[in-house]
Amino acid sequence: MSIAAEPVSPPDTPLHELTGAAVAALDGLLDAAARQVRARVTRDGRLSSEAMDLDQRATHGLAWLATYVEALRQFDAYAARLREQGRYGEIEELIVRLGFGEYLAQVFGGIPMNQGEFVRLADLGLTAAEAAAARVAAVDELIDTGNTAAVRARLAELIRHQAGRSTFGDTGLDETYEQIREEMRRFAEDKVSPHAHEWHLKNDYIPLEVIAQMAELGVFGLTIPEQYGGMGLGKESMVVVSEELSRAYIGVGSLGTRSEIAAELILCGGTQEQKDKWLPKIASGEILPTAVFTEPNTGSDLASLRTRAVKEGDVWKVYGNKTWITHPVRADVMTLLARTDPDQPGYKGLSMFLAEKPRGTDADPFPAEGMSGGEIEVLGYRGMKEYEIAFDGFEISHENLLGGETGQGFKQLMQTFEGARIQTAARALGVAQAALDLGLRYAEERIQFGRPLIAFPRVSDKLALMTAELMIARQLTYFSAWEKDSGRRCDLEAGMAKLLGARVAWAAADNALQIHGGNGFAQEYPISRVLCDARILNIFEGAAEIQAQVIARRILDTRAVN
Repeated sequence: MSIAAEPVSPPDTPLHELTGAAVAALDGLLDAAARQVRARVTRDGRLSSEAMDLDQRATHGLAWLATYVEALRQFDAYAARLREQGRYGEIEELIVRLGFGEYLAQVFGGIPMNQGEFVRLADLGLTAAEAAAARVAAVDELIDTGNTAAVRARLAELIRHQAGRSTFGDTGLDETYEQIREEMRRFAEDKVSPHAHEWHLKNDYIPLEVIAQMAELGVFGLTIPEQYGGMGLGKESMVVVSEELSRAYIGVGSLGTRSEIAAELILCGGTQEQKDKWLPKIASGEILPTAVFTEPNTGSDLASLRTRAVKEGDVWKVYGNKTWITHPVRADVMTLLARTDPDQPGYKGLSMFLAEKPRGTDADPFPAEGMSGGEIEVLGYRGMKEYEIAFDGFEISHENLLGGETGQGFKQLMQTFEGARIQTAARALGVAQAALDLGLRYAEERIQFGRPLIAFPRVSDKLALMTAELMIARQLTYFSAWEKDSGRRCDLEAGMAKLLGARVAWAAADNALQIHGGNGFAQEYPISRVLCDARILNIFEGAAEIQAQVIARRILDTRAVN
């Protein structure tokens, strides 16, 4: 039996009034925090990168506070939309209530940036009086009535009855997106889910026939304009597709990322000839791209890239080393970032290439002159394989210099960051949903002391909190995609969605494994794979620390300047 199978009494004040007042109070708190942190990291009237680095607890903590404020703002907007549309039921009310109660408690008690790393308002230079001023009556009531045993138990009871659905609670998306979700779900359940764990355990490639079926479904041309053979849809569609495919297996969900990045690079920075040549082939799945950016000693510091491309006649010859290259063996084209002007420091000397290459095999991974490499064995995120690659005179035709102009590589890459981070946030949603699904199923089926595990509050509590956190991250991700589709700058929101989504996915996977107990530690159980897959999300496409630094700078540049 659950703690409470009956509906939970609503708070004394209507929930939407409480949440609206809480968001307003948090806005004021964030302004105050931004002023305090800005004062600490300003030198001679300007933000100092050195000072920000020395005071990372405050700067990164500000990023996390800003992420919570924006996440709750979008969570509140989500609930308002559902109420207006008559789609707001008991499960949505409980999710909003629990999510607000827990996240507000964390804001005033300590936001987890990671396991063992909490940021508190005092770390941001806020006094007890400033914190108290933001803790208005609505905040207190939400904390007191939100994350309670009764709310958690009732929510757990409701999701038990929704087991097997794509999501727990209405996502807030319109019917078109939910139809896309269901189509991807049917494909994933038929062609991916039954085999994903075997692919993972054997470190096998995702079969080419599965990739071909994805191409037929339009996965690789989802956001490519129709004039180039794509479907001409927006980032919201891409989020739903990535979310649902990653729910089945993150490797399958990530195959589209390579095409998404390559297509966006070409759309934003390519010549018309390059668009005409490459985009139809990417959209159809005829060619598979891979991104070749990272180097062994640079990581996120792209300004320090040392791989160089030297022009000789009508070709460029590439020399240097790259690492953490995903799916390069079976790729037909590499979006390759290299230094073309050694005299230009930092980003200015970088150029982007569309480097053609033949497909390889495990026996002969790189059958191209001037190119060699070795596989990097990884814990998770399998199905495509990771490699380090050495270039020694590898040739690229001059016509494949992106945009036909040198020195534009970093600028071209920056144009893809919003989409890439939204896509990564979407994959995190899928992984988190997979963890929740597995945890719920095991908690229902596993009998201990004569009862299913879900009857124990510390198990049902985990599932309820996972459900609420996942919906918070989902709404922030959907909002960032909507902003992108609306033509507005959304690097801040996309970065926040990625930052929060990655932490939510890891927490969900860790909690779902805990529900499995010792069996979760056995490789035969899929949750062991999901845990490994979740761990990469906090690292790639900008490690959480780098992401927080970028968010903090934007907040300090734009918020409460006076």
